[in-house]
Amino acid sequence: MKVKIDLVKYRWIWLGVSGVILVPGLIAMIICMTKFSSPLKPGIDFTGGSILQYQFEKPAPLDTVREVLAESGFEGSQVQQAYISGNEVIVMRTKAIDDEIQKRKLDEDLKSKLGEFKVLSVDKVSATVGPELLSSGLLALVITFLMMVGYISYRFQFDYAVCAIFALVHDVVALCGIFAILGLVIGTEVDSLFISAVLTVIGFSVHDTIVVFDRVRENVKYVGSKAVDENGNEYKKNFGHIANDSVNQTLARSIYTSLTVVITLSALYFLGGVTTRDFVLAMLLGIISGTYSSIFNASCLLVMWREWKGTMNQKPKPKAA
Repeated sequence: MKVKIDLVKYRWIWLGVSGVILVPGLIAMIICMTKFSSPLKPGIDFTGGSILQYQFEKPAPLDTVREVLAESGFEGSQVQQAYISGNEVIVMRTKAIDDEIQKRKLDEDLKSKLGEFKVLSVDKVSATVGPELLSSGLLALVITFLMMVGYISYRFQFDYAVCAIFALVHDVVALCGIFAILGLVIGTEVDSLFISAVLTVIGFSVHDTIVVFDRVRENVKYVGSKAVDENGNEYKKNFGHIANDSVNQTLARSIYTSLTVVITLSALYFLGGVTTRDFVLAMLLGIISGTYSSIFNASCLLVMWREWKGTMNQKPKPKAA
């Protein structure tokens, strides 16, 4: 790959792109907090509910199914179309159905509007699972961050660790922000698989960041060495030049590695089952965000940190009285 990126010169553009993604997502999460009492629209794993899978003899329009559910007292239910062994199946996610009479009435309404059907499965998810999953997921997230800070600080330096964590936070916030927007616009809900996707994205992102940082650490010994620019002018390399060189040396590897994962996830998203589609989408968005933050954000922040540290060291110390 012959593309050469000037990381330092256009640092505010790279960070600005992240801002364009993060700010709408943060606003969407605030709106979700007021609407759902949660930064994301929670699925039945967190709120409790029922999952019904029906196979109709005739094609069942999703809008008609939603209308029947709303008339039967299940407003806001999620309705999706899936295929099992080549047969169309309607998957309905509703609030908990505890009353058999209510279930019978819903079946009668569906039959009158859409014809005969076969019940494939009716599953109930307890709301008590939600807090346990949420607390376990948040605990795993905190432990992951702390262990990464410790490892990167030991393997590199503390400023490397802080910049890597900022890149990870960027990926988590970007992913959650996009799903908050999807929850407000098309009603996308998050479940326990979403937490798994977030943790997987964190692992992938920090791996990519370490690849870049490892090359920076290898090249940092050349700070102060002489080099010649494209116009033939001689200059001394600073940390920004080293970061530029390191990013460009690892650029092809980072993009090609991520591209193989993106291709696989894209195939799963378009050809896989509907039950894992949101999980695959979260992985896909997270991998793209993680690749971007590893190449641009983490390295930019590291350069800015070192420049700020150098400026602070050059300030004259106050004379003793």
